[in-house]
Amino acid sequence: MTFPSLIYGLFLISLVGIFWSLPYRQLRLWILLAASLVFYGSIQPAYVPLLLAMTLVNYWLGEALALPMDWRISNREWEAAELDWSNRRRGLMIVGVSLNIVLLFGFKYVPFVLDTLGLATQPADWLRDSLIVPLGISYFCFESIAYLVDVYRGAPPAGRFGEFAAYKLFFPKLTAGPITRYHAVEAQFKTLDFPRLETATDGLWLIAIGAMKKLLIADHLAILVNLSFDNLARAGSGDIWLATFAYGLQLYFDFSGYVDMARGSALLLGIKLPANFNFPYMTTSIADFWRRWHMTLGDWLRNYLYFPLGGSRLGLGRTCLNFVIVMTLGGIWHGAAWGFVIWGLLHGVALAVHRWQAKLTADVPAIAAFWQQPWGVVLAWALTQLMVRAAWLFFRLPNWDDFSLAVSHLWGHTADIQFAQKVYWEALGFTRSQLTLWLSSLVGLMAIVYGTQQTLKLKLNWPTKLLVIPLCLFLAWVLSPSETIHYIYFEF
Repeated sequence: MTFPSLIYGLFLISLVGIFWSLPYRQLRLWILLAASLVFYGSIQPAYVPLLLAMTLVNYWLGEALALPMDWRISNREWEAAELDWSNRRRGLMIVGVSLNIVLLFGFKYVPFVLDTLGLATQPADWLRDSLIVPLGISYFCFESIAYLVDVYRGAPPAGRFGEFAAYKLFFPKLTAGPITRYHAVEAQFKTLDFPRLETATDGLWLIAIGAMKKLLIADHLAILVNLSFDNLARAGSGDIWLATFAYGLQLYFDFSGYVDMARGSALLLGIKLPANFNFPYMTTSIADFWRRWHMTLGDWLRNYLYFPLGGSRLGLGRTCLNFVIVMTLGGIWHGAAWGFVIWGLLHGVALAVHRWQAKLTADVPAIAAFWQQPWGVVLAWALTQLMVRAAWLFFRLPNWDDFSLAVSHLWGHTADIQFAQKVYWEALGFTRSQLTLWLSSLVGLMAIVYGTQQTLKLKLNWPTKLLVIPLCLFLAWVLSPSETIHYIYFEF
């Protein structure tokens, strides 16, 4: 069971009805926890005990971190007791963070490390072929690390296990985010109110828009992307560039569609999850791109990696190095392959260059004036988007042999004579030029929507949304491809 699907729709409707019919908050949270276990168990039942066990471990560690120091001591013993207490808390925090890293590492990275070191080829192959990574394990571990670090820094621990488990296993965000902090959700648990008509309409609207993004756009783009990259040896340079451009759009609509449906489902249950995207393809700098793309991951990387490394407090050189380290680790988080490492490294270098350029701009007024002119803005947008779109090639083809072949064919390579016939005409019914125009029109439409929202501040009111929601869901159902593609971020 996953969304969008008829089974999920029935599941959500039933849960919303039961949830709000219960008179007590604690009962609602226990029902929410049970429903989340049913949701996850319908996909990967074998890993339900593991997630429950790790939830219990992280809960216990949070409680242990918050235990106060024994105040019944003399002034003479105070300094030693305070040092022991601080060391104990630091040790518990390190143990907790290490346990979550080991869990993530064990499922996702052992075969990659063994292959990279040239060790134990047979075990590495067996692990890669036999070990199924738990769905959402990256998000689960990142949220657990954030919770333990927050409690170590002074935030209060979870009061009750049921409340903490309902947060950790909350089904809309469990499999692919957005990454949320415990205390933001826990505050909403304390004030659960039946959603007003406007709020419920917004929830249904997000679900409908998410379904359209996924079924009408992302899954149709997937046909072009998959056919092109599955026949990479026969594709020409123009075909690879077009497929890479299409993949950037597919990834955005696929992931943002999932998050829209997750946020919409949560709203119907009285919970507001954070937004994860804000028109990232309209940005004019790589720094702004990361403020608008996968925003909850960017927030996690800043708070739990970038700032502990020193942030921007230790000079320009160290700041640039921190960008490279953080983004490379962010790339590795997505998967155990060299393509993800290179993708993260490219973004880290781009952020470092942007920071250096920002300092240069501040020192030279003429450069600052140029970037503020219309042509400067257009150039900044073009350079940013070229870097982002080109880097997606390594994200889509993370294996060394695949992206090496693609990179070697990026310039001056002619396609196999049958490639256009099979991929464009027979499978899609368009020429490459027509597909290029269609994708460009899609970006243009995104720009119009973005400009309308930013300048005119136009938004649909809730009665209009309520009228349009059935049409959106109907179109998503009727016009979707015959085969639905799994969510891309389920792989991470």
